[in-house]
Amino acid sequence: MNAPDASLILPGAALRAAARHAQASAVDAPPLIALHDVGMRFGAVQALQGVTLQVRAGESVALIGGNGCGKSTLLRVVHGLVAPTDGQLQAPPRAAQAMLFQRPWMLRTTVARNIAIGLWLRGARWTDASARAMQALERVQLAPLAGRGARGLSGGQQQRLALARAWAQRPRLLLLDEPTASLDPHAKHEVETLMHEFTHAPAAAGQPPLTMLFASHNLGQVKRLARRVVYLEQGRVLADLPVDDFFDRERLRAVSPQADLFLKGELL
Repeated sequence: MNAPDASLILPGAALRAAARHAQASAVDAPPLIALHDVGMRFGAVQALQGVTLQVRAGESVALIGGNGCGKSTLLRVVHGLVAPTDGQLQAPPRAAQAMLFQRPWMLRTTVARNIAIGLWLRGARWTDASARAMQALERVQLAPLAGRGARGLSGGQQQRLALARAWAQRPRLLLLDEPTASLDPHAKHEVETLMHEFTHAPAAAGQPPLTMLFASHNLGQVKRLARRVVYLEQGRVLADLPVDDFFDRERLRAVSPQADLFLKGELL
């Protein structure tokens, strides 16, 4: 397999034009995810408050905000790991979703079996699961490590393996919680390239496009990978804009002065 083209994730007019075209095509589609006035309380802590948000198939949406703003909780609510205490949620069934965490959990077995076991538990025959696992490892350039112990991989390799495990299950929705926060620059680049490829590759015949909702503190990553940016503060959505509008300071300031302060690094 050829190495991923680094230019794929670099910002540029052609990439933004393609993103705008894809976004425009998705506008008329019904939402894949819809939250209406969703709240989430953990004891005395109100983690989410009145969140209303829609994400359509094929979109790539970034969640940003300070620590404790509700990004991770929102991802867990969408994935069904916790049930909202208020409001209404529409999302694909769990079997049609895949979620990656900052530090992926690896089974104490080989790289290939970390993928194949998940497919087998979903009902695939072992021979088919093993074959699809190898296809996924080739996709993320880890096929030569198929027989190694997964827990012995580097952090970047483990995150690529987690992406391969998700891709192999052919989800409609990919949720990622700070997927590159603990990685070095080279590993971040590799994971970002895969995230871009997964969401920009043409969907297979009969398959819906992959939708990505991810949380990130890396604003450069948000610019490279997101088509929309949702800014959260104290569990509330204060801005929801196309990526170019979000990073246009004048437009952002008119929508949410708090989000503008966050970009300036002045919001405590």
